Amino acid sequence: MQKEQEISGMIQSNRLAAVYAYTPLCGTCQLAGKMVEVAEKIARHFAWGRLDVNYHEEFAIRYGVESVPCLLIFQEGQLMEKIYAFQSVPYIYEKLNQYT
Repeated sequence: MQKEQEISGMIQSNRLAAVYAYTPLCGTCQLAGKMVEVAEKIARHFAWGRLDVNYHEEFAIRYGVESVPCLLIFQEGQLMEKIYAFQSVPYIYEKLNQYT
């Protein structure tokens, strides 16, 4: 599990970053996590992080995570978009490509 400081540093030091916010007991999060694994492999222009919001509530509050699963997309350190509906891998990939 990544630490919040590592995630924050990754967001600030990369032009494009994506953070997958989840909780381990959420069934939908487990399914969405598999989609994110595939997206990580094909969207290599993004730095990727994963954060269990059970342990990183401050991060969730800071970025307004309303529910999990949530994919937060950052560009130049700024939160650009939050995705809550993980429709498909192509959908996620299309959303990410809007920022390249």
